Amino acid sequence: MTFIEQIKERARKDIKTIVLPEATDIRILKATEKVLKEKYAKIILVGNEEEIQKQAKTNNISIEGAKIVDPEKSDLYDKYVDLLYNLRKEKGMTIEKAKELVLNPVYFGMLMLKDEEAKVDGLVSGAVHSTSDTLRPALQILKTAPNTKLVSAFFVMVVPDCKYGKDGVFIFADSGLNENPNPDQLSEIAISSAKSFKQLIGKEPKVAMLSYSTYGSAHSELTEKMIEATKITKEKAPDLLVDGELQLDAAIIPEIAESKAKGSPLKGEANILIFPNLDAGNIGYKLVQRLGKAEAYGPLCQGIAKPVNDLSRGCNSDDVAGVIAITAVQAQK
Repeated sequence: MTFIEQIKERARKDIKTIVLPEATDIRILKATEKVLKEKYAKIILVGNEEEIQKQAKTNNISIEGAKIVDPEKSDLYDKYVDLLYNLRKEKGMTIEKAKELVLNPVYFGMLMLKDEEAKVDGLVSGAVHSTSDTLRPALQILKTAPNTKLVSAFFVMVVPDCKYGKDGVFIFADSGLNENPNPDQLSEIAISSAKSFKQLIGKEPKVAMLSYSTYGSAHSELTEKMIEATKITKEKAPDLLVDGELQLDAAIIPEIAESKAKGSPLKGEANILIFPNLDAGNIGYKLVQRLGKAEAYGPLCQGIAKPVNDLSRGCNSDDVAGVIAITAVQAQK
């Protein structure tokens, strides 16, 4: 059973409700059809019902079983205007601005997620919207999770016919959000990623702090950053298996680890790769996805109070369906 099949099976054991605020996009509608057919989540589509139904009919997509909520016609509109205003009034929010923003499907979906009475468990967006347009309302409305200092983004990479990682499954972080994290922020990304790996893959996290240097083979501000990040991570999470600074090959290939990083507790078996900056993380995941023909699920978010995940705008409907399944599992207690 593949990684995503396992995730879907877990999602079926405790069905969650996922909001999709980009409901006129064909990829979202095709994913909705797939999810409802395979029965691993309930779906709420946010947007103009006439446009959604027209798009589905024109493209011969069945969305029967999905709930459609139109912000303009919803009984929740006034309630959510008040909710958004009260959440943000100290930051300058006005009633007039709240009335405008609540008509935005992403804001409306986030407010549904905030509203306990709405019984919504997670949200997936980003096929159309930028990362900032997805995460800004999430942070404004939902805030960060308890004991979390930093929201970060990761990809679950599933590499076919690969003996490295956990049977070819890795977490890459941060590959979608934080541009140039400092050592303390990198430690937060590492610890959050370990929790995400444990939750989604169910195996022991093995974290590599990546660099172009292994154990001091080069010296610069860049390598020192990863050495310091490793030190801070070990102090914060002494039970976590983490090592660095490591070159990629020394992190994931046991034979090379034996020669380049002898004595590394990872022994070349890292399954979580922490990149020094967003350039490296984003380029790295796209290289593995396109040249290694890997499945890339994300950017998935960690550190938000409720499950919110950001799609790549280059995603296809299967990617969306997979991220919905992951979001549903994240919502399970």
